[in-house]
Amino acid sequence: MSRYTKDPEVIAALSPEEFHVTQRSGTERPGTGKLLNNKEPGIYVDIVSGEPLFASTHKYESGCGWPSFTKPIVHEHVEEFEDRTLGMIRTEVRSKHGDSHLGHVFPDGPRDQGGMRYCINSASLRFIHRDEMEAEGYGDYLIHVEDI
Repeated sequence: MSRYTKDPEVIAALSPEEFHVTQRSGTERPGTGKLLNNKEPGIYVDIVSGEPLFASTHKYESGCGWPSFTKPIVHEHVEEFEDRTLGMIRTEVRSKHGDSHLGHVFPDGPRDQGGMRYCINSASLRFIHRDEMEAEGYGDYLIHVEDI
């Protein structure tokens, strides 16, 4: 079992946008995220802690301007909190071990896949291609990634 932590050295190396999103609960501009149009097989991990969060199998095009997923790959790595900023009530999504702000979850996802839409900032994620998962220590998660 891997140990995932909020590493100060990793935080110091984040880009200004990655820091703003993950550490200051910011949001990248819609349609600008580097992973929005990624269709490769693999997993998405917290850019700070490395904990596995989402699989390409559960990624879909929602049209919202951010990568969207129907569910986390490991529910225990994702925490949800009430967010009352911007004059509305939403559910914020954060990584458990890295405490990184990831985005928000909404109940308007595909009904046939549970009905949830995890709307996630690319700046909070690192993508690991299926072909690199074993070498990077994520081989146990290969069962969650589709063959293309």
